[in-house]
Amino acid sequence: MSRIGNAHIVIPAGVTVGIDNGVISVKGPKGTLSLKYDTIITPKIDGNVLVFTRDNDLGPTKAKHGLYRALTFNMIKGVTEGFSKKLVVNGVGWKVAKQGKKIVMNVGFSHPVEVEEIEGITLDCPAQTEIVVSGIDKEKVGQFAAMVRGIREPEPYHGYGIRYADEVIERKVGKAAGSKG
Repeated sequence: MSRIGNAHIVIPAGVTVGIDNGVISVKGPKGTLSLKYDTIITPKIDGNVLVFTRDNDLGPTKAKHGLYRALTFNMIKGVTEGFSKKLVVNGVGWKVAKQGKKIVMNVGFSHPVEVEEIEGITLDCPAQTEIVVSGIDKEKVGQFAAMVRGIREPEPYHGYGIRYADEVIERKVGKAAGSKG
């Protein structure tokens, strides 16, 4: 049995969930999201509770059962609360600043790097060394934050780079100078 797939989703007030021709659409105060699902999984709305059932107990069907339940739960959470990822910039003289709908980053290159917002993603700089990526689609927020982190990944010797706020970088000891054996 899929424990995640069998868990019920309580639909909060102010959120509308629609099921039509293999598509689940969720509309809430922050926006609208939709998801195509496989027909071997059957979503049913009973009052304010959304339940997913499956046609058989094969391995791939069980996996999809939990997958579609989790994706739908994230859609409901996204249209009510939203998602965000916080990035920290660490380096001597490195800083970021928001200019209109883009972020300009000085992160050790000979030129500033500009990153523009895409549809559904909002960028913010609460401080010179912080970037906050937010939106209603969890997958888009995570992918965009990973792209920004990839501009200058953290290195283990000095800790310079762009990292997630909750990420721990394993530091390495540098080469020992003047050691004679």
